Amino acid sequence: MDRVAIEVVRRFNRTVTQQIGALDAEYLSRGRPLGASRVLWEVGPDGTDARSLRSRLGLDAGYLSRLLTSLEGEGLVRLEPDPADKRVRRVRLTRSGRAERRVLDLRSNALASSLLAPFSESERGRLMQAMDVVERLLIAGSIELRVEDPNSDAARFCIQSYFAELDARFDEGFDPGRSISADGAELTEPSGLLLVGQLRDEPVACGALKFHPRAPAEIKRMWVAPSWRGVGVGRRLLAQLESHASKRGAKVVRLETNRSLREAIDLYRSAGFTEVEPFNAEPYAHHWFEKHLRTQQ
Repeated sequence: MDRVAIEVVRRFNRTVTQQIGALDAEYLSRGRPLGASRVLWEVGPDGTDARSLRSRLGLDAGYLSRLLTSLEGEGLVRLEPDPADKRVRRVRLTRSGRAERRVLDLRSNALASSLLAPFSESERGRLMQAMDVVERLLIAGSIELRVEDPNSDAARFCIQSYFAELDARFDEGFDPGRSISADGAELTEPSGLLLVGQLRDEPVACGALKFHPRAPAEIKRMWVAPSWRGVGVGRRLLAQLESHASKRGAKVVRLETNRSLREAIDLYRSAGFTEVEPFNAEPYAHHWFEKHLRTQQ
């Protein structure tokens, strides 16, 4: 990674942690560090379970357990077994915990106001827009792309979402039964694979490959949830599919797409795909693309 880029990120981190008080032993003057206050806020008025809390915040199980024990000792949360599964701990705010969360909300609002106060209206607009971009890009970068069983709940959700979007966007609608197949067996090694992108255990993207001996691999089922478009998720997904195809010896990857999917067409062209003559009889396709790969050992 470029040293200048690394220094920019580190400088940004130092500035933000200082400005928001992350270094204070008593965050927002409430007698506990930022981590404990954040956990208290994330429990929320309706409560949650420790497993979901750990996933949302990306915390080590032992560290979260210590934070919850500390908050329980303050009388702010109550820990109890989940009635449906005794292995899962439910976390609920006590009356004192709900009152403390309201205080945290008020003081967090005051801190946010104080950070914006020195700026003019136009400067505040620029700062808030930049914050929104940084937040979305950082969260998008944490989306984990991994090979998934095509029959899993996450995979089925993505594929059904993909089908529903095509049906809504195509002029003639979309019937999977008329399209060239890419079923579970075809998307399972060694015939193919399916990548699913998950954000805090929520499926938000997918893309698939079909392998053919001594023939180009096919890219299928490219989909990204609308809320995560425009922040590089599709490009990462496409690059990983190319990498998987190359590692399995494919020299070329191919795909076809519909004219309604303008953003997908722009992505393929910008990623080095070249439009070619039709190579299959996909009834919903108007554009056919291919890309030559460098085989990985």
